[in-house]
Amino acid sequence: MAFHIKNPETDALARELAAKRKTGLTEAVHAALQAELDREREKPLLPDLVAAFCRDLRKKAQARAEAGSSTRPR
Repeated sequence: MAFHIKNPETDALARELAAKRKTGLTEAVHAALQAELDREREKPLLPDLVAAFCRDLRKKAQARAEAGSSTRPR
């Protein structure tokens, strides 16, 4: 299957990476894409970040409420 890089700057980057690694263009592009996908997959998903934020916020609110209730006069 053919893959054509039409952007001259992208072509130059791929060729530079291939030259530095002493590999072919296909292998250089494959390795670069694999590395970027691995980085993306390691990032936490937005719903997970939101859930963690909400849990943290709830804990802080509960701690504040408990601290406030123990210092209030009856």
